[in-house]
Amino acid sequence: MKSGPVQMDMLVLEDEKHHGAQNQALQKVKGQERVRKTSLDLRREIIDVGGIQNLIELRKKRKQKKREALLAPPEPPPEPQEITGPVEPEAYLKAAVEGKMNVVEKFLADGGSADTCDEFRRTALHRASLEGHVDILEKLLDSGASVDFQDRLDCTAVHWACRGGSLEVVKLLQSRGADLNLRDKLLSTPLHVATRTGQVEIVEHLLSTGVDINARDREGDGALHDAVRLNRYKIIKMLLLYGADMMAKNLEGKTPTDLVQLWQADTRNALESPKLEHRQRREHNGLDDPAEGRPETPQPTPTQ
Repeated sequence: MKSGPVQMDMLVLEDEKHHGAQNQALQKVKGQERVRKTSLDLRREIIDVGGIQNLIELRKKRKQKKREALLAPPEPPPEPQEITGPVEPEAYLKAAVEGKMNVVEKFLADGGSADTCDEFRRTALHRASLEGHVDILEKLLDSGASVDFQDRLDCTAVHWACRGGSLEVVKLLQSRGADLNLRDKLLSTPLHVATRTGQVEIVEHLLSTGVDINARDREGDGALHDAVRLNRYKIIKMLLLYGADMMAKNLEGKTPTDLVQLWQADTRNALESPKLEHRQRREHNGLDDPAEGRPETPQPTPTQ
């Protein structure tokens, strides 16, 4: 029987499988929207306080600031603070996320294990792989970190690198002997993860190394199933180019081609009957009389 936290972690993996990097994309769109709103507010403010003259003055000030910045002597990089006391495991793992080399080095120099992990069995190597800190990774690997160490969900550093999107990290881990075909608890390989999160360059690199392109996960899906489900068009083309099996069936008996046809059929139905769907929604919400608009049934005329 799986414990509660493990089940919750499994749900996270399953959400990634079916929704990919949707949440990350949403945050990116929101960020772009904030930039657009800020720019719009600035333009309105310029117009309100005097129009073109104020715009000219604003540009002059910006140019002056740039000149001053070029003439000013560069500030020396801050000296890393010397660490006197011992580094706790929690601080060590946090430093791997934040890229603080001096903290990582102090922990290791004091005899700390490079494979120290948290309650989820995630090591500094997992964390630095997600964030793309190559220098930290090199230090950890040189200090004996296990390149294929698996966390509580059996994810390796390569799985986390595929989520983070750093091709450089994937190549580094591979050069240090990482197994690019290891599976997590959903039986997903790094190729599955890179496909779901839309990491085109990493997918291409993994395919070029000869990973198992038709590896099946727990639901019998190959990377091509995932790419079709999540509309990863570039990755679909790449997988086909490298010879992915278009006729491979998952546990539901569906091939990638079947998934395309299902998606097309659902889309066609939605486009062909928008009025019917609209009426059904209104009837469901109690906004329309179900009998309204229907032809009346002829009633028999009583005989005299």
